[in-house]
Amino acid sequence: MRILVVEDEVKMAGLLHRGLTEDGHVVDVAGSGDDAVWMGQAVEYDAIVLDLMLPGVDGVGVCRRWRENGVWSPVLMLTARNSVDDRVAGLDAGADDYLAKPFSFAELLARLRALARRGATERPVGLEVGELRLDPATRQVWRGEAEITLSGKEFALLETFMRRPGDVLSRVYLLEHAWDYAYENRSNVVDVYVRYLREKIDRPFGRSSLETARGVGYRLRRDADGASR
Repeated sequence: MRILVVEDEVKMAGLLHRGLTEDGHVVDVAGSGDDAVWMGQAVEYDAIVLDLMLPGVDGVGVCRRWRENGVWSPVLMLTARNSVDDRVAGLDAGADDYLAKPFSFAELLARLRALARRGATERPVGLEVGELRLDPATRQVWRGEAEITLSGKEFALLETFMRRPGDVLSRVYLLEHAWDYAYENRSNVVDVYVRYLREKIDRPFGRSSLETARGVGYRLRRDADGASR
């Protein structure tokens, strides 16, 4: 594999470079977040080892910029601070896995092999369907440049639609993915919340992106930008 190591600690970078090279890989090293940003965009790496704490742009910022610019190489993030918040921030920025320091080099190699098997497939941090954008991490929604405020249940329902654009989703499917089993009042709750969504994501913008499939369920248009009839 061709691997990019992003690590500002010279000793750690040297150890990683030597170990990965001895394992038969081609290894490039970046010592700062700024260098990492352009190197990750200049070369299609099979895997990237990215330290969280970097001078300049930190690891979270680097990973987010890569994903925003269409760099989908699998990223293994290293962190010396094994806190939940650090792991969450890295994964939400687009990292594929994380490893806390100190770590076993054999485990790092195994994780890199697992990531490389996935390949550099597109894995956007947010969801986009036409003009609609949804960020699961920040729980924000936009149509174009306009931010839309949704309740928790409206957000869950829209996220379900945006993960299956163009597909007709039955009321049962929507209930299973946006409501839990403890919810009892299931008679027409989907229809009610679809109506709420239409009032927020469609009608104010002259759009008709949520379509009814009579007798079956609902569908979010693939372009999500259809004009209201």
